[in-house]
Amino acid sequence: PPEGPSKKKSRKHQRFMERRALLEQKGLLSPHRCLGSQAPVVGPEAGSTLTKAGGTTAPCGRKVPKPKQVVSPSLSPSASPDSIARHHSVLLSQGNGSSKGVRMSSPLLRPGKYVAIDCEMVGTGPQGRLSELARCSVVNYEGDVIYDKYILPELPIVDYRTRWSGVTKQHMKSAIPFKAAQAEILKILKDKIVVGHAIHNDFQALKYFHPKDRTRDTSRIPVLNQRAGLPVRASVSLKSLARHLLQKKIQVGCKGHSSVEDAQTAMELYRLVEVQWETELAHSLPPRPPSPVTDPTTDSSQYMDDRYWPTDLMSSSL
Repeated sequence: PPEGPSKKKSRKHQRFMERRALLEQKGLLSPHRCLGSQAPVVGPEAGSTLTKAGGTTAPCGRKVPKPKQVVSPSLSPSASPDSIARHHSVLLSQGNGSSKGVRMSSPLLRPGKYVAIDCEMVGTGPQGRLSELARCSVVNYEGDVIYDKYILPELPIVDYRTRWSGVTKQHMKSAIPFKAAQAEILKILKDKIVVGHAIHNDFQALKYFHPKDRTRDTSRIPVLNQRAGLPVRASVSLKSLARHLLQKKIQVGCKGHSSVEDAQTAMELYRLVEVQWETELAHSLPPRPPSPVTDPTTDSSQYMDDRYWPTDLMSSSL
């Protein structure tokens, strides 16, 4: 009988209305009603769109305001990671369209995308003049340690530089080979925003180059110097910045530096001026080239066209 499908549809609609009423009661959905064939959207998009049967979206309830193009750099340094991430989302969602917008096409930044690094080096080679990696520490956005290991250099150690590095012969007994450590560290740094102080020295010790637009060197952030009341273009030590801006004493005593403490301090300094610095960077850095995977213009079929084949290969095949 033809009543079957209609009854089934009626029961489905009834269940839909019951679920909607329950969500409204819990405050997860706006009580404003509108037509739609799909279940209600829960979360930040609730009450803004409903999916039509054809797969398109239709407005429902009040409109969501568009994000402003200019983000105030005066966000409090103690702002939560989530609020900072939202600021960056607005900044970077502008893409690389107009020159007035933000010219950066990297993924939306989140606290999980940030790490800070610091390395300690020892002397190898003639008279110990070569610097090789002997310890590496990596911390996350909150300053929690996610990597900290002693590393055996590829050449014999001539000078432990303990007064600065904090590394001793005893530490090398539990050290891992350089190649193994390098693989582990680069896996952590991949696709991350990497913070550090005079970070080119750390990358050099790792025999690695990180993309410039994903590198944040606290020794080269004019905003930090400005806030500390120091010359904007001066190269200021991490110890001095920590004392001026964080009221924190680091690198004291004769037992050497702690790479964990230095990495945590670099991250603290970066977070202090994060929003303002990211706003300035977003306007100054050139856009990243589109990925071949996501770029619709790089269709592999076009390479079958004669114009993409080398002329010498073309002539030899005729």
